Amino acid sequence: MHVKFTRKPLVAALMLAGLGGAWAQEAERQLSEISVVGRGEGQAYYHEESGVARSETPLRELPQSVRVIPRQLIDDIGAVRLEEAYDYVSGVTRQNSFGGLWDNFAIRGFAGNENTGPNFLRNGFAGNRGYNAPRDMANVERIEVLKGPSAALYGASEPGGILNVVTKKPQFKAGNSLEVYAGSYDSYRTSFDSTGPLSDNLAYRLNVAVEDKGSFRDHIDSQRYLVAPSFTWVLSPNTLVNYDLELLRHKAPMDRGVVAVGGRTGSISRETFLGEPGDGDITIDNQTHQLTLEHEFSSDWKAKAGLAYRTTDLEGYSTEVRPSNPLLFVPPGSRNVNRERRYRNYDSEDVSFQGEVHGKFTTGSLKHELLTGLDSYRFSLDSVMMRVRPADYSIDIDNPVYGQPLPTPTANTDTLEKQRATGVFLQDQIHLAEDWRLLLGVRHDRFHQTIDNRRTGLRSKQSEGKTTPRVGLTWLLSPTVSLYALASESFRPNTGSSFAGAAFAPEEGRAKEVGIKYESADKRYGGTLSLFDIDKKNVLTNDPANAGFSLAAGEARSRGVEIDVSGQLTAKLRVTANYAYTDAEITKDNNAALVGARLLNVPKHSGSVLAMYEDGFAAGRYGVGAGATHVGKRAGNALATFDLPAYTTARLMAYWKPSQNLRFSLDVENLFDKTYYASSYDVAWVTPGTPRTITLGMQTRF
Repeated sequence: MHVKFTRKPLVAALMLAGLGGAWAQEAERQLSEISVVGRGEGQAYYHEESGVARSETPLRELPQSVRVIPRQLIDDIGAVRLEEAYDYVSGVTRQNSFGGLWDNFAIRGFAGNENTGPNFLRNGFAGNRGYNAPRDMANVERIEVLKGPSAALYGASEPGGILNVVTKKPQFKAGNSLEVYAGSYDSYRTSFDSTGPLSDNLAYRLNVAVEDKGSFRDHIDSQRYLVAPSFTWVLSPNTLVNYDLELLRHKAPMDRGVVAVGGRTGSISRETFLGEPGDGDITIDNQTHQLTLEHEFSSDWKAKAGLAYRTTDLEGYSTEVRPSNPLLFVPPGSRNVNRERRYRNYDSEDVSFQGEVHGKFTTGSLKHELLTGLDSYRFSLDSVMMRVRPADYSIDIDNPVYGQPLPTPTANTDTLEKQRATGVFLQDQIHLAEDWRLLLGVRHDRFHQTIDNRRTGLRSKQSEGKTTPRVGLTWLLSPTVSLYALASESFRPNTGSSFAGAAFAPEEGRAKEVGIKYESADKRYGGTLSLFDIDKKNVLTNDPANAGFSLAAGEARSRGVEIDVSGQLTAKLRVTANYAYTDAEITKDNNAALVGARLLNVPKHSGSVLAMYEDGFAAGRYGVGAGATHVGKRAGNALATFDLPAYTTARLMAYWKPSQNLRFSLDVENLFDKTYYASSYDVAWVTPGTPRTITLGMQTRF
């Protein structure tokens, strides 16, 4: 595996060694709770707390919608990729996946930069700057989604929300598990999870996954290797050091999917591959280091400091249908689509720091929960993309013949982008009275960016400062019911420059949200109903006077209703369900025909439900479950000239546990073999959904 070392993380480690503090909420969890090693059963779907909110306040008291996908739900659906969990969070929808080579999603209609994807976090640090392989779930403990603008906590981000991946932590109780899976289309996967003490004050965890995955798509196979060791060092009863490393290699061909002839899906077989097998794989290497130091000064005052260092590398060739709207055939009247060939070599390096102090104090009759801190990052992205568009490089979409001479791409993009940003934030959650909570938050960010175009010799720069406030109010109507209201702002810098070479103004979002939360008295189940209204301006649109250039003159809006419920309804039955109505559209554009058009890949109606029943009998313990997912009709491209049809899929899950340490599982996805289309970028790049797949697994603990 390709590994790069520089002096930067060593310097950062020395800086961290001189810091004395950390917010110990996560530390307390690690020392007081034992997480499940291997695939689990009998654990809760409902969580009353979440680290992504940067608060110790129970979720019922926060004036914001937060959804947690726990490890038990991840295990129940047999998820091995992050995207498999999207369906179980209201308002999260799949976007163009860059030929299956990254995670891409929208929250409440807003998806982020089309070339780099949405913001998401890994243990509170930025988790996807650069080009990242689809997230593997082998070392994931839970997924947290903070709905609505999160800029007041995390800086530049989309106004729809932000997703945080929480990885598994070392335990001081030894445990080991080995899992082996075999499934449809010659797919095989093995994972290993081991944790335990190395000494009285040092614990480790090691997660390993190896996968050789076939596909229903012709000529598409993938391989991946994940190695993720982590360590927890208890320096004292009040001080904790965590370090984790994640090495991931993913290899697969670039697969842009199928075409929608005349804007109609189903025009060709969902199995048909329109690239060239001779291009080989795109290889993605991701390396992540995270180091945190946590200290509890007293029961009321805690602090945390952390450093992260990440590198990403993507390299390889691909042949893709030449993007066009509408789809063009060469020659006219044939069923041959023209193609292009590309070579990509993208490298990135990302160093970031976080420091925060969390405290509780009283002023008169008011109780305060204060959070203040600073974070900063330095990021560079080296992008080389070469492209060639021959006149005679077409393929028959009904009867593809492979093996054409592979044309040599020539220089198209050769840039070096550098970003640096620093933000300071302050938040106070005030207990106004026994039943009232007031949240006040503000953050100021400074962002600097340079882009050197090595082909043209031009350089574009921008330097922006932005202050983002938020204010929320919660009324604890009863011990189980609360009402809340929130108003907040967001921003996200626009990359690139105008025809005149000027930097674009950053996107700015404003959101309003009200909702009601319920949590059962025994905290076994709960839910949230929220209504939101988000407006975003300075969205990039085409420059009508200069073809190929953009202006920051567009606006978009998203309004909707979301419902999330989950929990243990009885001792034997757990359930999760969600529904979202999302009305997301363009409200201003230089192309008047686009005003009112729906945002790409965002359905008005979507939802899912899943139930798992468990019991014991003479031959051991068993579980059976089922679920369904519905995604409504969506715009298939940014011009809103064609739609992806609605679809509903079903799944079945079952397991048998004949002994304490042995378990067998069965997972059936898309039970009725529904033909559907998960997402698209345009008529030339449409991603077909996975047909019925059956996966058998064996899990053992030792």
